[in-house]
Amino acid sequence: MAHDIAVIGAGIAGLATAVALQRRGHSVCVLEERADTSPGAGISIWPNALAALDAIGLGDAVRDAGGRVTAGAMRWRDGTWLRRPSAERMVKALGEPLVVVQRSALRDVLTSALQPGTVRYEAPVTGLSSHGDRVTVTVSGATTVQADAVVGADGIHSMVARHLNGPLPLRYAGYTAWRGVAECVVDPDLAGETMGPGMEAGHVPLGADRTYWFATERLSEGHRSPQGELAYLLDKFAEWADPVPAVLAATPPEAVLRNDLYDRDGARHWARDNVVLVGDAAHPMRPHLGQGGCQGIEDAAVLAHLVDVAPDLTTAFARFEVFRKPRVRRLVRESRLIGRVVNLRPAALSAAATRVTVVVPEAVLTWHLGKIAARSAFQLPD
Repeated sequence: MAHDIAVIGAGIAGLATAVALQRRGHSVCVLEERADTSPGAGISIWPNALAALDAIGLGDAVRDAGGRVTAGAMRWRDGTWLRRPSAERMVKALGEPLVVVQRSALRDVLTSALQPGTVRYEAPVTGLSSHGDRVTVTVSGATTVQADAVVGADGIHSMVARHLNGPLPLRYAGYTAWRGVAECVVDPDLAGETMGPGMEAGHVPLGADRTYWFATERLSEGHRSPQGELAYLLDKFAEWADPVPAVLAATPPEAVLRNDLYDRDGARHWARDNVVLVGDAAHPMRPHLGQGGCQGIEDAAVLAHLVDVAPDLTTAFARFEVFRKPRVRRLVRESRLIGRVVNLRPAALSAAATRVTVVVPEAVLTWHLGKIAARSAFQLPD
C-alpha cells in the first residue's frame, strides 16, 4: 500500500530516506528549513553504507562521485608510523574501498534521484499534531502539510525528537573540529590520520585532484581566532609532518569550516504511532568512527524495507526502532570514547593513550573495523 510520507530535513539521512521510500512507490515530501547551496566539506562513505546505498539503488552513483581509500595509515606528528597497514587493508577487511565524497556531490546524487519538486526548501517545520491515522505538519507557523506519517531527519537539534521525547539538551564535548577541501593530492600511502597530544588531523583523497581533511583540538566553547581559522591551523600544525601543513596551505581560507562538537543523549523514543526518527535526530554521534552519515544511510534502507513488509506504518516504525538501536548505540559509545581519549588532559595522557594502540595486533583492529564498517555489517531485517 502506498503512503503519503513527510520527511523533515534534507540532510543525508532525510534525502536517502526519501529516495528509498519514493522508489518503493510512496508519495514523499521533504521539508527543509535552509536554502543551503554551500559545497560543504567531505564525508567518508564506508562499505556498510555503500551496501545500504546499493539496497536503495544509488551505490554506484556515489562510488563514481568520490575518491577511494584502500589502506588507512596512522602516524605521529613527527612522521613516525603508528600503523602502516598493507595497501589493500580496507578492501580485505571491508569488502571494498572506503569512498570519500564532497557533501554537495552526495547531496546532488540523492536529490537527482528524487522526483522533481519533492524537496521544499525554506520550509521550517514548527509543529506536529496527530489526528487518528494522519499527521498535520505546520510549516512556518501557518502553512500545513497532511501526511500518513512523518520521518524526523532534522539533525541534532531535532524538533521531531523533542516532540517524541521532551527536552534534549546539548552538551559541549570540549573540543572543536575543522574541515576543508584542499586543491592538492596526497600520497595514497599517507591517506589516513596524523596524531598529536590532544590533537589529530585526517587527510584522504577526494577524487583525482583534491584532498578532504579534518582536524580537532581541545578549545573553549565558541573560541574564534582573530587571524582567521586557516591561519590559526597553519600555525598550530606548522611543525607537523607532511602532508598536514601542505594540505592546509593548499586550502582556500573560505573553504574552512569550524564547528564546536556537542553531545546529545540519543532519543529514548525513536518512534510513536506514525512518527519516526532517523539519523542524527535519533542518534547523534561524534565523528571519530566516520559513521554518523553512514548510519543515517543504513537507517534509510532499513526503514524503507520495513515500511514495505510490515502490515502498517506504526508496526514498521516500532520494528525499525527495535532493530536499529542495538547497533547504533554501540557505535555512539565507541565514537565518544575515542573522542575522550584523543582529548585527554593533560595532553601527555592523550599522547600515551594514542601511542599504546600500537601494541594492539593489526588482525584484531581489522576484525573490529569489519564489525563496524564492512559491507557485511549492514543487514536488513528478515
